[in-house]
Amino acid sequence: MLQIGFILFPNVTQLDFTGPLQVLHRLPDSQVHIISHSLDPVPTDCGLSLVPTTTFDACPPLDLICVPGGFGVEQAMADPVLIAFLKEQAGQARYITSVCTGAFVLGAAGLLKGKQATTHWAYHSLLAEVGAIPTQGRVVRDGRVFTGGGVTAGIDFALTIVAEIAGKAAAQRVQLSIEYDPAPPFVGGSPQTTPGDILAGLAGFYAKRNLEFGPAVTQAFERFGR
Repeated sequence: MLQIGFILFPNVTQLDFTGPLQVLHRLPDSQVHIISHSLDPVPTDCGLSLVPTTTFDACPPLDLICVPGGFGVEQAMADPVLIAFLKEQAGQARYITSVCTGAFVLGAAGLLKGKQATTHWAYHSLLAEVGAIPTQGRVVRDGRVFTGGGVTAGIDFALTIVAEIAGKAAAQRVQLSIEYDPAPPFVGGSPQTTPGDILAGLAGFYAKRNLEFGPAVTQAFERFGR
């Protein structure tokens, strides 16, 4: 059986996790593990709590490990137990993956050094702080490392993984089964297509956020990843 594990932490973005989960749990001959410090519910950044199925101590060896993102990443990067678990599992995993800002948790563990990687557009340039090569794309692969862009890109990432493991036809079947046929009501899901006034307003928010997040990324990498 293919052993798939998702790491959870407080203030995770639930769609970073549940989007890929909805896809990857449909892989044949696979088992999904939802991992945290304990089996207590983990609060997300939108009021929904998620229930782990196993702990860092009890989790079996994983073939695929995925780290979602969210505003809790800053604390996750500084969590020595989480980082130690990630490093140990990554030593033998076939696939090391992330969605959105989960890339910075991989980076803090030293797993993106010299690797092409992507993340949420607002934090893309910070990937260099963890030794990664910032690369534009909804999904970026470098060897066994797969990184997805912001939030909804997690679905694209997971379908890419299904195709890698089970073939293109299997991925297409999953895509059809979840009716993943995006037709957003507005143009503007990326900085390149968003109207200037909308982009400017949101970019200001993220610029302030980066003033705090950037140093946290650097400190976590210097502590664990070098």
